[in-house]
Parts: sequence; C-alpha cells; structure tokens
Amino acid sequence: MTQQRDRLCIAILALGGQGGGVLADWIQSVARSQGRLAQGTSVPGVAQRTGSTVYYVELAPMPADGRAPVLAQMPTPGDVDVVIASELMEVGRAMVRGFVSAERTTLIGSTHRIYAISEKSAMGDGRADSSKILEAAAKRARRFVGFDMDAASARSGSVISSIMFGALAGSGALPFPREAFEEAIRASGVAVDSNLKGFAEGFDAARQPVAAPDEPAVPTPEPTTPFGQALAARIRARLPAVAHRNALLGVQRLMDYQDQAYAALYLERLERIAALDQPPHALTTETAAALALWMAYDDTIRVADLKTRASRAARVRGEVRVKNDQLLSVTEFMHPRLREICETLPAPIGRRLLHSTAAEKLLGRFFTKGRHVETTRLRWFLMLSLLAAMRPLRRSSLRYQEEQQRVEEWLAEIEARAPSQPDVALEIARCQNLIKGYGETFDRGLSSYAKILGFIRSSTPAANDIAALRYAALADEEGITLRAEFDLLATCL
Repeated sequence: MTQQRDRLCIAILALGGQGGGVLADWIQSVARSQGRLAQGTSVPGVAQRTGSTVYYVELAPMPADGRAPVLAQMPTPGDVDVVIASELMEVGRAMVRGFVSAERTTLIGSTHRIYAISEKSAMGDGRADSSKILEAAAKRARRFVGFDMDAASARSGSVISSIMFGALAGSGALPFPREAFEEAIRASGVAVDSNLKGFAEGFDAARQPVAAPDEPAVPTPEPTTPFGQALAARIRARLPAVAHRNALLGVQRLMDYQDQAYAALYLERLERIAALDQPPHALTTETAAALALWMAYDDTIRVADLKTRASRAARVRGEVRVKNDQLLSVTEFMHPRLREICETLPAPIGRRLLHSTAAEKLLGRFFTKGRHVETTRLRWFLMLSLLAAMRPLRRSSLRYQEEQQRVEEWLAEIEARAPSQPDVALEIARCQNLIKGYGETFDRGLSSYAKILGFIRSSTPAANDIAALRYAALADEEGITLRAEFDLLATCL
C-alpha cells in the first residue's frame, strides 16, 4: 500500500541541450504559484550522448508553523513520484537506477531513440531493443505515458522541454490546473508562443495510449535514368524475386558510390552466385546486401564526399533547427592515418610509401594525433571537396585494388561451397558483416574475418561453427571471445 503524503518527488533525465533545466524551473514556478514549496537540484552527466543530466525537483506543502521542511538533494530509488525522460534509453536508465516503482511512479518518456556511443561503436548491431524497454516501462511503473516527443517537437516547431512539460500536465500526476502550467511558460518570457504550442502538443499526446515510434522503412528504389532502368530490368530477369529489393538497393548505392560501370560489375558478381543458388535463394539475397556493402567500402574519398554533400548540411541544419538568420558551424573530429593517405594514392606509389621506413619516419609524425576540423569553414570545405572530387581516380588507388582482390576471394569461397554445402556458403557470405567502417575499426574487423576465413580453408567446419565464430568476433573489440571460440572448436574438430 502506497503511503499517502503531500511531498512530491520528480526526477527529470535529459540530454545536453534538451532544456531539462528549463523544465525543472517551470515545474518549480507552477508549484510556487499554487502555494507549494519547491526545490530543484541537478547532477550533470557526461557530455552529450554518453550520459544524461538528472534534474531533481521536490515539492512540499507550505508549513503551517512556518518551519521549512528538509528537502532531499537527489532522488532516492523507490521514492520518486514522477520520472520524466527525454528519450527511450533514458527511460531504461531511469528504471535501471531504481527511480521507477510500480507502487508510486508515473513514468513519462519519449519513445524516440538517440543512439548511444556504445551502440554506434559496437562491433555488430549494438542497438538496444526498444520493444523490451517499452514492455518493461509498462510493467514497472504505476503508469507509463509514452509517445514520440521528438516528432511532437518537430510538428509544433518547439523544443522538447515544452513537450515534456505538456505531457506532465496532461498526465495529471501533479495536482495543478492546466492554466497554471501555461502561466509558468508565459512568466518565463522566452519563446512563449512556440513553447505554448509544444505544451499543447504534449498535453494532448499524454492522454492517448502509449504509441511506439514508427520505424521508417527504406523504400525500394525506382530507377529514373535509362541505365538504371536497364539494370533494374536485368535484376528482374536474372535474379530470384526475393533478392530483387536488395539488388536494387545495391545498384543504387554503387552508382552513388562510384559510377554505372561499378554497379554493372556488382550485378555480374551477384549473378555468379545466383546461378549456383537454390530455393529459397537465401544465399543470393544475403550476398546482394553484403556485396554492395563491401564494394562501397569507406575510404577517404567516400568520407569526404559524404561530409560535403548539401543533403548532409540540410539534415544537420534540420536536426539543430537553424533559423534562416542564423549561421551554423560544424566541427568534426578527424584522425586519418598514414595508411589511409597511402591507400588513396595510385597503387604503385601508395604501396611503396606504405612499406617505406623512411616515409614512415618523415610523414608518420603528421598523422599521430586526430584534429578538430571546422568543416563549415571555406578552407576545410574546399579541401574535403577536392578529396571527394578524386572519385574518378579511385580505381587506380591502392585501396581499390586491395578491396577488389578481397571481394573476389570471398566470392570464390562462396562459389566453391554453394553446390555441395549451401549452408556453409551462406555463413561465409554473412561473414562480410565483420568488415565495416574505416581506420582501426576496419582493421579489427578485417583481422577477425581473415582468421575465420583461414580456419574455414584449413578445416571442414559446419555452418553453425562459422556462425559461432562470427558472433564471437562481434562480441568484443579485443577478440577475447573469438579466441575462446577458436579454442573450443579446436577441441571438437
């Protein structure tokens, strides 16, 4: 039985720049206007997405005897009446910290995701399962109010703090009228109209059933150029139907990455696999996706191209909601190594420099540290644009020759096993997901792939053995799990 009390404890978990402090101030303003004592504190987290700031607000009735009560500085697990979280992972963090209890807590949280650094940097798919967090929130809180606050903020043209404030009012968790909440926004005197619009959006959404965010599906490309239409017709004529979507996406990616001839090469390679495949054609479908990813490897030219695209600038401006009369400055951290520079050069020159001790001593010192680059400044933008313009020269680069050789060796392994061991061929195709990114991330993945491929060539592993090695390689960056799996298989084979 929940103990009845007049004191109300509110914990807010918000990321940097989301207005958690403003929200805490609004709540205190409402409480004081309604004759309550209010105290707010905060404990900052690590910068941006590696942590959140916890804002704590405690409300108490005005004492009749004039003696001020002692209020807490931080939320206590099991003793929080309202938890407000600005993003779905923060909902999960609140539950892990014990702030949410089924007996007492109204949990108000956004269902959208901002992926954590640990999720982005994982060797495999490191994304947390959103459905499990939503399921836990429904079970562990006395009441869960959840909706996509980021989308609501975009619709209303307001900041997410006003959406959260409206959701708090709409939830009925605090015994104050709607007008008192709105008056707190007006009293602040800051962006009153847009904040009131966001407040109304959050207030109405809080009264609806919990809704998970829609995961936008990647549309199947519809070619518009004669060449693209010819490749699409070729896909439909020569590949199984289940592989059409992946193949169309692959063609689109590689035409964007290099040119029409490169996309045609992709289809030639894929058709070799399809000729050996049998229903349900899982091998062709998997290879269509994996081959496109491998052929569109991340080199310095690709990175420069993506960072200087107008579409990227527009996306960044939209995310931070830059107004027409505002200037946007973007600073990026870049750490190219001497190897990446050599790989961009024509193969004979790049290979000679890469294996030259003198070049390492002379040039290596310039690439030992990363640097912060303001890519919106003319100097750096022009430099990256010049590098991106080297795309027609990519075929002569050392990296291009190396990657094409690796791709052909991978395809040859698949082709050799597809007729008699289709399940093994399928697992070899899936091993491509070990190879991703650039720099040290790419090196680690390639090293794990090479070890697994060497094991396949020197023994006769079953498909589930290869799958176990692949999962182990994705488990950690140090390769500890992979080494343990190799040791285990050595005792069994």
